[in-house]
Amino acid sequence: MLSSFFRRVDPFAVLAVILPLLIYLLTLAPSVTFFDSGEFLTAIHSLGIAHSPGYPLFINYAKPFTWLPFGNIALRANMATAVSASAACFGVYFITRYLLSHEAETSGKPRSSYLLGGCSLAAALTFAFSARLWLQSNHDKPYPLVSFMAAVVFYLLLRWRERFDRGEECPHYVYLGAFICGLATGAHQTIVLLLPAYGWLILSKQWRLIGRVKEIIIAIAFGIFGFAIQLHLPLRAIRSPLLNWGDPKTLDQFLWDLLRKGYPSEPPVRDLPLLWQQLAAFNIPREFTWAGLVLFLIGAFVSLKSRRDEVLAYLFGVVCSLLVIVGYFNAPTDMIFLTEEFFTPLYLLTAVFVGLGLHWLLSKGMAGIVREKLASLPVKILVAVFLLVLPSAICALNYYENDQSENYVAFDYASNTFRSLQQGSVLFTWGDSGAFPLWYLQGAERMREDLDLLHTPHLVFGWYLDAFPHLFGRSLLRSVPADSLAADAALKLAIAEQIDRRPVFVDFSTRYSMPFTEYGLKQRGICYQLVKGGASSLIPPDNGVWGMYSVRGYTSQMGFRDLDTGKAILIYASSRIEGGETLLRLGRGEEGVAELREAATISPELAPQVSQLLATYGIR
Repeated sequence: MLSSFFRRVDPFAVLAVILPLLIYLLTLAPSVTFFDSGEFLTAIHSLGIAHSPGYPLFINYAKPFTWLPFGNIALRANMATAVSASAACFGVYFITRYLLSHEAETSGKPRSSYLLGGCSLAAALTFAFSARLWLQSNHDKPYPLVSFMAAVVFYLLLRWRERFDRGEECPHYVYLGAFICGLATGAHQTIVLLLPAYGWLILSKQWRLIGRVKEIIIAIAFGIFGFAIQLHLPLRAIRSPLLNWGDPKTLDQFLWDLLRKGYPSEPPVRDLPLLWQQLAAFNIPREFTWAGLVLFLIGAFVSLKSRRDEVLAYLFGVVCSLLVIVGYFNAPTDMIFLTEEFFTPLYLLTAVFVGLGLHWLLSKGMAGIVREKLASLPVKILVAVFLLVLPSAICALNYYENDQSENYVAFDYASNTFRSLQQGSVLFTWGDSGAFPLWYLQGAERMREDLDLLHTPHLVFGWYLDAFPHLFGRSLLRSVPADSLAADAALKLAIAEQIDRRPVFVDFSTRYSMPFTEYGLKQRGICYQLVKGGASSLIPPDNGVWGMYSVRGYTSQMGFRDLDTGKAILIYASSRIEGGETLLRLGRGEEGVAELREAATISPELAPQVSQLLATYGIR
């Protein structure tokens, strides 16, 4: 029986999952990273609520991985993303294999199963090693999960179309697809951008289907049933989890969270250069190389004859995504990189057409070999080499950049911040990347629970103040309407209420986000203690904390450098420069020079600034 089972197993399908998973695990981030990572990890650990819109499916999906008996919580949650990314690669495989097999059946022409499986595997690996998916696979991200679910819905509708052509009524495919779409909103709401594509796959078979009111109502009901995953938000908010973003226990707060009302922003004035940058966020050559683009175009073109509706569905998905992401979101230049992640499901479908293009080339260029069903082992090896050229090239291009196996920058930045703070302190943060790793280390890894970590942009929200009743139970912040209080004013008020009770610190981002003219600043590494009444005095830095720091965060040779990773390294160097200049002004030249030279070692691009500063004080 066991041998019979293994004979039925498709080795190409197994490889489409196992090979990406192995690569993802080799390049997996070992701990927390920057951007939303620390916040997601804290929410996953506590089954809490992440930033709007809450991501309930992703959080519940990743939670069981935190029960694994090895590694830290961050590593385990990162493995959950690696698994979902591998599943998305399998999505490419089974869609490509289905399309090729179905075409062989309808044409009546014999096709080699080796060639069908090989082309499908090549498509899956091409997607697996693309820069976008790979970057999302090695730390906690919801986009691979929603991409896999998008692939499942696409496959279900292909099966529905096949049965419809046979004259069989199989609405359960549509109902299940509707349920998955509703459920996928709990991973990321961008699943709705594919609804026009899914609708076209249904209606293009027969426009009169739009009149089937009963079936439409049932499909909507299944979609709502899947959407019920959003009930995680109010149900968990009632329990006051460790991370309770927006506290959506009431209808108003639930809608505030779900509709992302906590992120109001003024869109930039769009000009042609900005529009082009926004459109270029969807970039097939960048993900699959120019060779991949050519194969995609070949696959789409040859599919127009037999798979026109599938090609049009893909185009509808692209157009709808661009209209919403570019037209509606209108991201400023420095935020466009965030929108690149929204196109991951489209890249999945792009890889399917790459596989179809590969198959067409081999079918035409090796017609004689195909007729012989690739019986010869040397020929099989030759075909395998040809099929693996593109995914291997993409893997080689992106490996160094996406290898995060040594990425301790965020972990060390947060732990070094903790080392800078006195017992029982309160720390005010400003930027998300400076705050979220701290949340993770304190909330999930239980480090420095004596501290209160306060995020300045949230001080204007009542739900955030509720999370710190011992600090803000009777605070004046509660008497000021949120829409009339700016974050910097809230910060000053909160500092004034705390500074007589305990040591008050601000991080580097907070220190340079607003002036602190009424307080002195005592630098302790990358943090600053506010000193009441010391505004006019020059306070020497406490350089003793530098010896307690872990230096992996800025001496690692890790290839990956996102915006905030580079910023963290610059903060280390800039803090050294500031401390060194203060020491020079105090006449402690030897110590000051040592600090400045250390800054140039950490960030060589700051060497000219260091040389200029030394020259100002007459030091070569």
